[in-house]
Amino acid sequence: MSRAKEIEKKWTDYAVEHLVGRKIKAARYLTNKEVKAQGWSHKAVVIELDDGTLLFPSRDDEGNGPGALFGQAPEPSGEFLCFPVIYR
Repeated sequence: MSRAKEIEKKWTDYAVEHLVGRKIKAARYLTNKEVKAQGWSHKAVVIELDDGTLLFPSRDDEGNGPGALFGQAPEPSGEFLCFPVIYR
């Protein structure tokens, strides 16, 4: 298996372990306290899971700032979804 495939498998397994079977408890934007704790100056959308896990998009894997969350609704609408960064 190539190194790239090994890395993809590692992180796919991690995602499956932590996300599959969870339920979304709430959706909101980061609080000012949470923004400060991240060292950021803007707010990103947060998905709260039933086990207390918080998911929010980052600009990159080093956490250098918040990111927008994109998605697409299922067919037939196929609507594009966007939860932008909020400048506070």
